[in-house]
Amino acid sequence: MEALKPRKRLAIFISGNGSNAKNLYDFFDGSPTVEVALLVSDNKESMCYKWALEKQKTTYFLASKDDLSKESFVHHLQEKRLDLIVLAGFLKKIPRLLVRVFDQKIINLHPSLLPKYGGKGMYGDHVHKAVLAAKETQSGITIHWVNEQYDQGAVIFQKAVELEKDEQIEHLRKKIQRLEHEYLPKVVEQVLNA
Repeated sequence: MEALKPRKRLAIFISGNGSNAKNLYDFFDGSPTVEVALLVSDNKESMCYKWALEKQKTTYFLASKDDLSKESFVHHLQEKRLDLIVLAGFLKKIPRLLVRVFDQKIINLHPSLLPKYGGKGMYGDHVHKAVLAAKETQSGITIHWVNEQYDQGAVIFQKAVELEKDEQIEHLRKKIQRLEHEYLPKVVEQVLNA
């Protein structure tokens, strides 16, 4: 009889409410091949972080941005035997130490078609406002490998969506979120099974 392979272990980093993180939990719930092993948040008020605590999921709270660079945090992540870290609305820059230790094991979800509208300060509605101000005809999502620069790692996946002539930010936000919820879990699964 063939031995069961251990499930691939995933960590999710969040700063906001964590709708993409919750979507990943739901997608991999009961999966024989992937488990969400850890949720890391730098926001105690995040709805997903509160949900994870309530459901007794394994969590880690980053009390300060310096925690990301601490060897104790890196060691904690290593102990979890992670196969992949997903930045799903995590706003802090990933330090060199983490990028080195988890080389080609960290991916980021960005709410635009990179290289447009990436970089420091370009997240959430800041991105959507810039897209609308530039009168773009398309926006979308990019999932990419994380390196030491904001939003500059190699692209894994992009999906575009058409914009209306009078596109409003609320409508654009919903369009992008639909793409994120549909494609992020599939891409994570593909990366883990590659």
